[in-house]
Amino acid sequence: MIRMMTALVLALGLVATAVSAQEAARPAKASTASASAGAPVNLNTATVAQLEALPGIGKSTAERILEYRQKNGSFKKIEDLMNVRGIGEKSFLKMKGLITVTAPKS
Repeated sequence: MIRMMTALVLALGLVATAVSAQEAARPAKASTASASAGAPVNLNTATVAQLEALPGIGKSTAERILEYRQKNGSFKKIEDLMNVRGIGEKSFLKMKGLITVTAPKS
């Protein structure tokens, strides 16, 4: 009985080690890494793809950000992002440190 329990504990340990080795080898999600590792995303010049790299922003929300920018002109401050349908305070706070607003280059 003790041998069976010891074998079971060893087998579980091997499985746990294999699983954690697979998790460590798996590459990080590209969209999250690019948004958090590099320079902040400029709301006035960002593409749909760049906006999608922000946490909580999918393709439709990214497109709404571009529509807002086209209809209303450039963003004056990052908080203006909350004027876009689908982006509330909670979503804004998740990406606040990853976004910036500067005038678009002519």
